[in-house]
Amino acid sequence: MLFLHKLSFVNTNYYKALFLDFLQQKITTREPENLYKPVRYILQLGGKRLRPILALIGAEAFGENPKKALDVALAIEVFHNFTLLHDDIMDEAPIRRGQTTVHEKWDVKTGILSGDVMLINSYQYLENYKPKIFKKLSKVFTKTATEVCEGQQYDMDFETRNDVSLDDYLKMIEYKTSVLVAASLQMGAIVANASNEKQKNIYDFGIALGMAFQLQDDYLDSFGDAATFGKQIGGDILENKKTWLYLKTLESATETDKEFLQNIFNHKSENDSVKIEKVKNLYEKYKVDRLIKEQIKLYSTKALKELKDLKINEKPKIILKDLVLSLEKRKR
Repeated sequence: MLFLHKLSFVNTNYYKALFLDFLQQKITTREPENLYKPVRYILQLGGKRLRPILALIGAEAFGENPKKALDVALAIEVFHNFTLLHDDIMDEAPIRRGQTTVHEKWDVKTGILSGDVMLINSYQYLENYKPKIFKKLSKVFTKTATEVCEGQQYDMDFETRNDVSLDDYLKMIEYKTSVLVAASLQMGAIVANASNEKQKNIYDFGIALGMAFQLQDDYLDSFGDAATFGKQIGGDILENKKTWLYLKTLESATETDKEFLQNIFNHKSENDSVKIEKVKNLYEKYKVDRLIKEQIKLYSTKALKELKDLKINEKPKIILKDLVLSLEKRKR
């Protein structure tokens, strides 16, 4: 769990409770039920709520009451879950946060349409701000949403490409994951009327935090515990995802092992558990399970450096620092 560290858990617990109370007020029963019931379902599945929490912290960091950023936090969380809903459809994933995915519980058509209305709703929540603030929020949100879609397309393209580099992959996860983490902080800062320079500074911190977070997610997908991770272990392997682990193995492997790894990713396996085991054995053979932790540490260190230079209120600064430090203990 990202908030395992005691200080971080205690401090972020307030923001999480604040957001969840607001969320429950907003996701009331609506008609038609078959459209909105799946929306309520995915929004109530749990999760870390990292992004809305960061939006609230982003506002408080620059002197604003975090409650003023609740609509931003909700917009971000609804958008994030929209992307997860559609990702699960594209990945044919059976489990999300330890529960049945929307398209499995209902059907694909329902999943697509419910996801569509979530995207629309996410923009509607931003309309609760004054025009000047709304314009700034909308500009960041639209840019971020576009980049998330671009990141998803890169991810899909990589499944059929054999020339993906580590740099290609890092760009993909920056777009698919990090930009929304960074935008959450920046949009909170916008609500607080922070200057453009301060917005950029906290955005840069968020990028580094998001990169560390996603690489840790990649590690846990192959080497985590299904009971705590909330998703199928080895899912990336079964979907032939060109993750950092895969690409780093190719970079270090012998020609024989390289050919074997590429071959197993280019063909559907008759036995999923055997495929996962064979790939993980190769990852461990070339110690990429250890090397990715060094990469995570690199981005964590970068985030801490960005944070050190940030001129923000002390309490949020301590919380953000603790979030970075607790990444190494994350189990889900």
